[in-house]
Amino acid sequence: MIRHIVSWQLAATDAAEKATAAAGIQARLEGLVGVVDEIRSLRVGFDVAGGANWDVVLIADFDDLDAVDRYQVHPAHQAAGAFIRSVVSSRMAVDIVV
Repeated sequence: MIRHIVSWQLAATDAAEKATAAAGIQARLEGLVGVVDEIRSLRVGFDVAGGANWDVVLIADFDDLDAVDRYQVHPAHQAAGAFIRSVVSSRMAVDIVV
């Protein structure tokens, strides 16, 4: 099993704009469940501590790296990614074996 972890820093500095952007990311990513068959589990969370922490995190599980690759190119994921790129300033990702 592969756990795909992605974290973003939002571009907005205003709290209301950040909340709107974070909710948009969450809705789009959670909307992939049941659409992208390769997803075994998916969770989106928001930072509660503030400060230098990243704002939004995705934790998703896949059977293997091939499944992650298919997820990456799926049209629904590509559409979600387009929105996400429009509201973030930075992204980091890691894929680990669980």
